[in-house]
Amino acid sequence: MQSNIDPGIFKSYDIRGVYPSELSERAAELIGRAFVEFLGCMSVAVGRDMRASSESLFEAFARGVTAAGADLVDLGLTSTDELYFAVGKYGYPAGAMITASHNPKEYNGFKLCRENAIALSAQTGVFAVRNLVTAGRFTDAARAGRVSSRDVLTDFTEHCLSFIDRDAIKPLKIVIDCGNGMGGLIVPAIFKHLPVQVIPLYFDLDGTFPNHPASPIEPENMKDLQHAVREHGADLGAAFDGDADRVFITDEQGELVGGDMVTALVAEMLLRKHSGSAILYNLICSRSVPEIINARGGRPIRTRVGHSIIKAVMREKDAIFGGEHSGHFYFRDHFFADSGLIALLVVLELRSQEGKTVSELLRPIDTRVRSGEINSRVGDIPAKLAQLEAHYNDADEIDHLDGVTIQYGDWWCNVRPSNTEPLLRLNVEADTPELLARKTAELLALIKA
Repeated sequence: MQSNIDPGIFKSYDIRGVYPSELSERAAELIGRAFVEFLGCMSVAVGRDMRASSESLFEAFARGVTAAGADLVDLGLTSTDELYFAVGKYGYPAGAMITASHNPKEYNGFKLCRENAIALSAQTGVFAVRNLVTAGRFTDAARAGRVSSRDVLTDFTEHCLSFIDRDAIKPLKIVIDCGNGMGGLIVPAIFKHLPVQVIPLYFDLDGTFPNHPASPIEPENMKDLQHAVREHGADLGAAFDGDADRVFITDEQGELVGGDMVTALVAEMLLRKHSGSAILYNLICSRSVPEIINARGGRPIRTRVGHSIIKAVMREKDAIFGGEHSGHFYFRDHFFADSGLIALLVVLELRSQEGKTVSELLRPIDTRVRSGEINSRVGDIPAKLAQLEAHYNDADEIDHLDGVTIQYGDWWCNVRPSNTEPLLRLNVEADTPELLARKTAELLALIKA
């Protein structure tokens, strides 16, 4: 018997929809059953964020998990990186985080993983769960599972702090904007162990997001943080998204720092402790990222965009770290999962060791200019990519790792299709602002022609 659940809520990397019209308690219960049936697991660790619908979706998901015969470990309110830690640390065969991350308040969803915090994507389980849900046919379990609780915050705190020499941290002053998301619970637990003065913005857990959306990748949502950094003369600013697994930072002047530059800073610090290690970066990152990895004795590995891809390559190459322009930072010793909090701690250690401001640390690294991601609606994407490749057939190098990347000595671009919409995503980097403006305009004219 079909379930009449909207199959559109099953995305490339997670499950997400508007509550309750797209993602209801009925859907959550069926997702719980299907998740257990797909993995054949006997227990599931589950965390949830502070959204108004998270508690009721948790209860429904728990009914599905236990009806399928698996036990459920309730981790309570957690960040997504804390959920990954719990699954990896305690050996749970599966985990689920109830969150819609950076999406507006009316959304909710599920991030699913298996043993060792291996996240499920469309190809590795999300669509299989979808197919079980939409079919609506499940095997009756011999017994119902049980629900227990576990508080992992103390262990998670020690885990995060293990990535740095806490005695090396100087008495810095930083502003942190948690956007009324889960960082408000996690950040105080970490920073009470460090000689850092934290000026808090929006630490109250509030899934209605009364101050601004918990989506710091959007520059307008960083304005309060930038103002507070300047007002308080802070050493840097940091903003977390709703489930606190991504971080975006500013320098001491309140200027925004790109995720690729944070990748470079974290790589520099980690290579001091782990010389010769492999470090991943996605192909949207600045050329400066592999340059700094090479200069510090590391092995840079360029990858496609997307956390399931990066995590798989990290495991294959035993890479110590991976970074994306989008504020995702992955650590081998965090079960190859992402943690913005660990990335922030590593940047603070570098800032403390060097005794330089963030802008001074970046000055020799951040020498180019970038367009940021520009989306354009395109009818025939393969034809348009072929047209661009033909237009720039005199390029020094063209590759197809993810879309089309066109490289010249003083500029490069990547144009890649969206996973979910008829869009082309353009990123351009150049050695000068004038060249960036000219090439970006030229490319957009070609894309829109």
